[in-house]
Amino acid sequence: MKNRASSQTPPLPQLYRYTLSEGWRILAGRTDADNDLLSLRIARPNDWWFHVRGMPGSHVLLQVEKGQEPSNAILRQAAAIAAYHSKARKGGTVAVSATRARFVSKPRGAKSGTVQIRRETVFKVRPALPRGNLEAEHLATGNKITECKKRV
Repeated sequence: MKNRASSQTPPLPQLYRYTLSEGWRILAGRTDADNDLLSLRIARPNDWWFHVRGMPGSHVLLQVEKGQEPSNAILRQAAAIAAYHSKARKGGTVAVSATRARFVSKPRGAKSGTVQIRRETVFKVRPALPRGNLEAEHLATGNKITECKKRV
């Protein structure tokens, strides 16, 4: 006999996690549900939110610690990751929308993965992941997260 509660439990979110120079952390969703969780639950007001303009793609979050402010170079790296995790991955230069997470909201009745943003900044970048050899590993944190970091 199946356990009814376990059959109705939603799957755990699957997120990509990147660590940039100077310790900046970036999270990227894999599915519409992951994007909702990332943009609406995990994001803190001062975090930066990114998404490729006009195409399907992952929501990307640059986590900002209290009292820190990312440089333009870090913001551009985060935008390049957002472009990479989109349908524009194989394109040349791609427009990526960015805003503080406090300006991201979900319209009433919108489908999973759909948000609206205010106070948009647009970065034009080439799709890319952080430099270096990347490896993926799963972290045992309850949520399934794929960590991408440089090999030493």
